Formats: sequence, structure tokens, C-alpha cells
Amino acid sequence: MNHYLLLLFVIFLTCAGQLSQKQATHSWKENAKRQTLIWLGLSLIFLAGGMLLWLKLLQYLPLSQAYPFLSINLILTTLSGYFFFKEKVTLQHWIGIGIMMVGILLLGKGI
Repeated sequence: MNHYLLLLFVIFLTCAGQLSQKQATHSWKENAKRQTLIWLGLSLIFLAGGMLLWLKLLQYLPLSQAYPFLSINLILTTLSGYFFFKEKVTLQHWIGIGIMMVGILLLGKGI
């Protein structure tokens, strides 16, 4: 499997796990115990799947190259929070995301 595709799956699963946790907190606040447990269960599945794929990825890429790309998860999670949960993202936050993207691009030249 292509290393980049595997990395994208890791990032997607990790982000999905974080979003599931956020949704679980909404269910918990509404005292919907069954929905809370479902979202927490999904979170565990997503995060466990991401971890297993991460271990597979580390068989092919050095940690020093693979780990910085997990920063994409921060960007994806921020964007997801903005679009799905209507969370406020400040200009300073967007600038930080831009700086991270530049850093990821610079690091990506080594792979």
C-alpha cells in the first residue's frame, strides 16, 4: 500500500475519533446515555484502527519523517470543528494552521 495513502487513513481515523468524542460530549450534556456510549464506542474503534495503521506505517517510514505529518490531523480537526460543530476559529488560529501547512510542505520534501 502506498505510504501516503496509509498516512491519510491514519489521519482520517484519528480525526474521526476526535469528532466522535466531541459528539459524545454533546450527547452526554443532553443526558442521552445510549448515544454517548455509541459515540464513545465509535471513537475507540476509529482511534484503535488509526493506531494499528500507524504501527504498520512505521514499518516503512522513519518516525522522524512520519510523525510531523500527523500535524495534518490538527488542521483537519480544526476545520471539522468549524464546519460540523460551528466552533469559532480566530484569525490567529488560521495563521497558525497556515504556518503548520508550510512546515508540513517543507518536511515533505524529505520523503
